[in-house]
Amino acid sequence: MPDAPANHVSDEVERFLVATQEKRLESFRALLRIASISGIPAHAADCRAAAEFVAADLRVVGMEHVEVCETGGHPVVYADWLHAAGKPTVLVYAHYDVQPVDPLDLWESPPFSPVVKDGQMLARGAADDKSHLHMHIRAMEALLATRGALPVNLRVVFEGEEEASSVHLDAWLAANRDRLQADFAVISDTPFFEGNRPAITVGLRGLIYFQLDVTGSNIDLHSGGYGGAVDNPINALCQIVAALKGPDGRITIPGFYDEVVDLTAAEREAFARLGLDDEKYRASLGVPALHGEPGYTTLERIGARPTLDVCGIWGGFEGEGPKTIIPAHAHAKISCRLVADQDSEKIFGLVADQIAKVAPRSIRYSIQRLGDGRPSLTPTDRPTTQAAVRALRATFGVEPLFIRDGGSVPICASFESILGLPTLLLGFAPPDGRFHAPNEWMSMANYETGIRTIVRYWDEVAQLDHL
Repeated sequence: MPDAPANHVSDEVERFLVATQEKRLESFRALLRIASISGIPAHAADCRAAAEFVAADLRVVGMEHVEVCETGGHPVVYADWLHAAGKPTVLVYAHYDVQPVDPLDLWESPPFSPVVKDGQMLARGAADDKSHLHMHIRAMEALLATRGALPVNLRVVFEGEEEASSVHLDAWLAANRDRLQADFAVISDTPFFEGNRPAITVGLRGLIYFQLDVTGSNIDLHSGGYGGAVDNPINALCQIVAALKGPDGRITIPGFYDEVVDLTAAEREAFARLGLDDEKYRASLGVPALHGEPGYTTLERIGARPTLDVCGIWGGFEGEGPKTIIPAHAHAKISCRLVADQDSEKIFGLVADQIAKVAPRSIRYSIQRLGDGRPSLTPTDRPTTQAAVRALRATFGVEPLFIRDGGSVPICASFESILGLPTLLLGFAPPDGRFHAPNEWMSMANYETGIRTIVRYWDEVAQLDHL
């Protein structure tokens, strides 16, 4: 079909969105006030409260068969509207859970007391991912309020465990395969490109995440009385970690790169065209220098190369003043980001084998598997992807970029493998929105224009001759 004209949405939808802006803003604030931290058990009631809030909102705007579904963990919110005869059916995904807020003392304002400052909504979950969830509901609301119908059929899956590795979601998807039938899925949990340039994410890295626990003696020992006689678990842990990755950033685990497909010349050219300014990027992060696997550009390392990183490490005495001990325990949380064709089970096995090989015999260790996700790579020429290009161009006024994101959205691979659905990643978060960090924020301009993009996208999809 020809390119859509460069305008936003229909006049009636635009008038509705303008008239309801303040009401919409207060609803967004109300959702952000709920401390739905999925990874901390003490916040289970908050996660359920968020699910109930979202379900109530879906009912009010006119979605049907709304249900807060039990999963064995935090609930999934399901809803649908299936009255667009002859039009595609789309499964829409976002998540209502959020990351922990530590370190709390670095927040400019309380993380669950949302405030708008200089056009930015500041709160935990403002960008990742409550904004996207809320934008989709507001787009449904605008269409149903002004037209009495949606241009396509929608099924909604709003998850509550994305930030805790989605441990119960795959089983729920498999158990509900029949009622989740659709033509494709739209996942809204991704950012724009540097400089807040509109972008469609076509590549995601996979993930394995585990905790390594090292034990020496049964109790802390006096370092004077026992130093030199027993191994120190912290020293041993550092020794193990150092044997997993070289100082140049390349992972030293045998076989780790075996399934990594080299970038083609065309792919490298596409990365180069994105035009990342390394110096501006470095300065924005406040680091002395960029660092990573040699032979690749910054964007190539982020989007198309695997990594291994220690996400947390602890053990021993951390209080004020000296305490001369050999600690009994040491711990590290480690993640590996994986790229297309790498299998998480195989990579975890290779990592475990390397740890077994290098761990000193003077300590004991155990590995706790904390979650994983498969990588994903989406073709850019799909009609549903090109419809998103037209919608973004019409509403944001620029040609969107295609990018590969360094993060992981495990649901993407789950939709493909469990439900057989192709996916589109349509997100609107600012790239520097401080996801998972203090002072997370969402651009309200992205939020408002994103709602209009979603409305426009459903109109574009309704006109497709094939998917």
